[in-house]
Amino acid sequence: MLRVRTDGGMLTADQLRAIAWASETHGRDVADVTDRQNVQLHWIRIEDVPAIWERLEAVGLTSGMACGDVPRGFLGCPVAGRDAGEVLDATAVLRATAARALGNPAYENLPRKFKTSIAGCGQRCAQPEINDVSFVGAVGPDGTPGFDLLVGGGLGTAPHLAQRLGTFVAPELVPDVWEAVAGAFRDHGYRRSRKHARLKFLVADVGAQGFREIVEKEYLGHALPDLAAPPPGAGDRADHVGVFAQSDGRAYVGVAPRAGRVHGSQLRAVADLADRHGSGTVALTTQQKLVVLDVDPGRVPDLVGALDGHDLRARAHPFRRTTMACTGIEFCKLALAETKGTADRLYRELERRLPYWDEDVRINVNGCPNSCARFQVADIGLMGALVPGPDGTRGEGFLVHLGGGLGEGAGFARKAKGVRVRAEDVTGYVEALLRRYRDRRGDATSFSAYVRGLDDAALSEFAAAPHASGA
Repeated sequence: MLRVRTDGGMLTADQLRAIAWASETHGRDVADVTDRQNVQLHWIRIEDVPAIWERLEAVGLTSGMACGDVPRGFLGCPVAGRDAGEVLDATAVLRATAARALGNPAYENLPRKFKTSIAGCGQRCAQPEINDVSFVGAVGPDGTPGFDLLVGGGLGTAPHLAQRLGTFVAPELVPDVWEAVAGAFRDHGYRRSRKHARLKFLVADVGAQGFREIVEKEYLGHALPDLAAPPPGAGDRADHVGVFAQSDGRAYVGVAPRAGRVHGSQLRAVADLADRHGSGTVALTTQQKLVVLDVDPGRVPDLVGALDGHDLRARAHPFRRTTMACTGIEFCKLALAETKGTADRLYRELERRLPYWDEDVRINVNGCPNSCARFQVADIGLMGALVPGPDGTRGEGFLVHLGGGLGEGAGFARKAKGVRVRAEDVTGYVEALLRRYRDRRGDATSFSAYVRGLDDAALSEFAAAPHASGA
């Protein structure tokens, strides 16, 4: 696997064509758009890597620090500078901060991987609650725009929501503050056990106030202004799929691939369409989606139709829009279940069986407990596992987690105890679960709101829905 780093998810058409070339020429035309705004290529032969690097570097891309115990690619708002509701455009801040990280020997051997989110939008679409360090657009005490600072978030086998440090960070200070947090993690983070080496464990032990003191006194050398908590935002409900007005009068068009799986040939087509109908700029989202930016409103219908012809849907059914999947057993040695194909079959069959469904229910399909597809913050999170079949033999299947989410009321999904679903039964199971929710939801405003209102016994009863017939 070769991961292309794309800080903030913004790509020029030429950059997208370079990735498409690598996929088509060396990766069997396979590409995965991930929920960290980058692209993963598979089937790469080691002898072809130099040629791929040369092509990527020619357009300003790299695979540097895209993996390992380093600062991973930075998350940002995919419509930064174009969202009328953003607190500030964080593009320049993100780039300046990423430049401090990329290739810096000071951060080449951190205790563990280090994930960053920098976004100025009010939607919090860059998932600040589950990154090691996050800068969230906020209005400061004196009325100027800047950032709220969160640290210590992360998923995996021991999930933690990030904690606010209660500080306001002016835009020009973000690179320094980022380095202070990264330095504190490097020097104070736990290294004895990789299972205990993420920043979230250090923050949990010393507390938000304790970590703030470390950052300010040992690394920054000065205190940061206090800041009250800003509004929570929409979190991962903001997927940018559809047609939306930009602040400059133009529009952006977001499309949903098949659970993040695309082909290099599709990426090449998107690059050409972005040049033809927009400014030649394409963004990747944290929901495994693609966004064509800066489109003249009069050209939107032609663009939507052309993208649809490449199986990239701007007017996607809710199940396609809200289903994500990690790489799965197809390409990942940690996975216990196949995910991309499972997710693709699942949403397609749900569209057929529940065609009039109009509520967003996020279904995240994950191959293992590491939560690369964020099953712990999904409405319905499916975690790969080996489960017993009728004859007692163990095969691919999933454990079920329900009711997670970010943004307002952020919280982790609860495991449905005793529920183990064989891979071949997943569609019937999820259909039955959704039908049961529809019949019982009453005044609940969403699937997760309904689930959160259930006590443990009621959750177990609800989650043990029998398989639907599929008729």
